[in-house]
Amino acid sequence: MPDDDGYPTQEELGRIRQWTLGAGLRPWLEFVKSCWWAADWGWHEFQGVDDLPPHRPVRVYHVSTGGWSGNESIIGAMKENTDYLYTFIAFAWRRGGHYEWRIPNEWYDREAKPSA
Repeated sequence: MPDDDGYPTQEELGRIRQWTLGAGLRPWLEFVKSCWWAADWGWHEFQGVDDLPPHRPVRVYHVSTGGWSGNESIIGAMKENTDYLYTFIAFAWRRGGHYEWRIPNEWYDREAKPSA
């Protein structure tokens, strides 16, 4: 839960950075969304089909920071993830803080591994 001013806390940013692939991509993005300012406006996800062969089903995210520095901090933490999770989802970025992420369904639907 963001702080009183809507910014993600250092603990939340640290959790985003330290999240592991074994804990799952879907839960990671659900957590990221819970920290996102104005997610009702700047966070859209839907089922799609990848336009590149083998044209597999993907979960598509269109996410905009809205210029909010707190959201930019979240993107920065995602890119600094120690398990390189951002590289698994990054598809496109355009100026103005607009991101498109795509996750193949077989990765998106994979259950998180229980922690040892």
